[in-house]
Amino acid sequence: MSAYVVMIRERVTDEAELEAYRQLAPAARAGHAITPLAFYGKVDVLEGEPVAGVVIHQFASMEAARAWYDSPAYQAALEHRLRGARYRVLIVEGVPPASAA
Repeated sequence: MSAYVVMIRERVTDEAELEAYRQLAPAARAGHAITPLAFYGKVDVLEGEPVAGVVIHQFASMEAARAWYDSPAYQAALEHRLRGARYRVLIVEGVPPASAA
């Protein structure tokens, strides 16, 4: 069943560190089937605090999403994201495809 990594940027704390993350993060896609569904597009917050940006990536499964997150390449980039911005990141499992009626 599909899974989605949702990354919610709350605020930037160090632009240079965030730039280092931007340079390293694309290499972490190698070997992982990732479908970007949203990538820092326009956001209309209906409830809660404003956000600085949102990313949503689709993976084949929860395990595939976690394998990408835990990969050495992403972990190398992650240290810069953690120093460069405050995020909430989660993996959420999708729903089964609707059956044909």
